[in-house]
Amino acid sequence: MAIDPALIGSRTPAFVTVAERGRLRFFAQATGQAEAVYSDPEAARAAGHRDLPVPPTFLFCLEMDNPDRGRFLTDLGIDVRTILHGGQEFTYHAPAYAGEALTFVTEVKDVYAKKGGALQFIVRDTHVTRDGAPIATLTSTLVVRDPKADRR
Repeated sequence: MAIDPALIGSRTPAFVTVAERGRLRFFAQATGQAEAVYSDPEAARAAGHRDLPVPPTFLFCLEMDNPDRGRFLTDLGIDVRTILHGGQEFTYHAPAYAGEALTFVTEVKDVYAKKGGALQFIVRDTHVTRDGAPIATLTSTLVVRDPKADRR
């Protein structure tokens, strides 16, 4: 099944989630970020932050809070057993902190195929904002394997 390039520019409905202190601490510990600014609000404030800063790449975890996260693939008729994570990039515009409500909206940036359609790619940008101001852009690439396609 070829993925229609008309998908480019389509957007998911926005959703809002909060960066909770406990989750931030756990993520920082799990990823080896031992700096006190990631676990102690007083240390964070002493370092010039208003609260615990959101550690690098944690926004990807918050993106998983989307209550409809599987709907995108389901609506396209894509079997999740045929997808691979092809890449992830993060562009940061401003810091985010514990307790803040962040809004996520995902937009399809590109759709293309390789290997005679055996591999199809969907590139998506997730725009993260706080009160309308940009926080980060998360760019992800999904690879959809079509086992029936001619592999040239």
